Amino acid sequence: MALVKKPVTGMKDILPAEMEIRDYVMGVIKDTYRAFGFTPIETPAVESIANLSNKQGGENEKLIFKILKRGEKLKLAEAKEEIDLVDGGLRYDLTVPLVRYYSNNANDLPNPFKALQIGSVWRADRPQKGRYRQFTQCDIDILGEASNLAEKELILATTTTLDKLGFKNFQIKINDRALLKAMVAYSGFEEAQYDEVFIILDKMDKIGLEGVEKDLLENGYAAESVNKYLDLYKGLADAKDNAAALSFLKEKLGDFVDEEKIAGLEEIIEAVDETKTAKFDLVFDATLVRGMSYYTGTIYEIYMPEFGAACGGGGRYDNMVGNFTGNNVPACGFSIGFERIIMLLMDNGFKVPGKGEKIAYLMEKKMPKNKVNAIMKMAQEERANGKQILVAQANKNKKFQKEQLMAQGYTEFVDFYADSDI
Repeated sequence: MALVKKPVTGMKDILPAEMEIRDYVMGVIKDTYRAFGFTPIETPAVESIANLSNKQGGENEKLIFKILKRGEKLKLAEAKEEIDLVDGGLRYDLTVPLVRYYSNNANDLPNPFKALQIGSVWRADRPQKGRYRQFTQCDIDILGEASNLAEKELILATTTTLDKLGFKNFQIKINDRALLKAMVAYSGFEEAQYDEVFIILDKMDKIGLEGVEKDLLENGYAAESVNKYLDLYKGLADAKDNAAALSFLKEKLGDFVDEEKIAGLEEIIEAVDETKTAKFDLVFDATLVRGMSYYTGTIYEIYMPEFGAACGGGGRYDNMVGNFTGNNVPACGFSIGFERIIMLLMDNGFKVPGKGEKIAYLMEKKMPKNKVNAIMKMAQEERANGKQILVAQANKNKKFQKEQLMAQGYTEFVDFYADSDI
């Protein structure tokens, strides 16, 4: 069988220019999140298939890279169901591993626990620009904090990070699952229909109000309920700001919604607007759904106008720990779409700020050993002064070699010849 040079479909090789940006962005993310009191942790790439397939991961559970049992456990001839063959899978996000980690180590962790986790995740998705089958997620989560202080801190930490990376005038869209449910209940939908209605609603930004109406009617929902539901969104479209939109829903929904939920959103928006340092808009969006079924309350999403799509998001998932331990623990998280952030930076010609000098020492290939040692000593002295020095033998086509090094950020070249003094 011939060896294959290209990466597996949906994976990619990362070249030096991108790697430099990735390292810088990773450093900014870690430093900023640590300043907010988040503690770095790490979990394994492989999780039990039972954890990954617990009907909380939404559509992602259909995209799991599953792992066959090993050794004597793998008995192909006796297998009748998939469970007989599979016992693990590559994680499709960092939330499920975090909740397992917390459930296993809670006695050794502070309360509340502010976790920072950065790592690769895998989804057998259809690859496209900005979306791969292996990609990096950057998550911050707060476990053990029941108040909306968690949401406020998560939003501020995430937006401060984006600001430090040079992003301005983006949006954080915010909603609450309780409001989503109250709106469909008010409209007359049955509880068993909620999830399907939400799936259709989630396409609002792509198909518009008319498209949502068409899809709902084609799926057999009563015209009366559909019209009443969409009238809410038409009313929200006339609201001039967050306060007006929330006031409209409070008045319309009446007993269908807990007023504390609306008050909670108002409090989060007010607190973030008063304390933020980044330039962004926090916008109440009643069409925001988020795909994970484990969300129980507040949900939010990063929207970048130049990308035209979400570049991260999160929300509250108060019931997940209870699935492991039997006791629910309040939990809330926010994830930055690392790969999309990197893509946007590279598309805009981002250059890592404050880089030290990058100098290349290029030697003739027949350089005497004593001169090679002298050149290496010079490089060591320069490195001690904070400069980045590459020592390499000169290629036959030195012009092309220098062009390649310039593409990697080298700005100065020193040529050494066998017959020259050093």
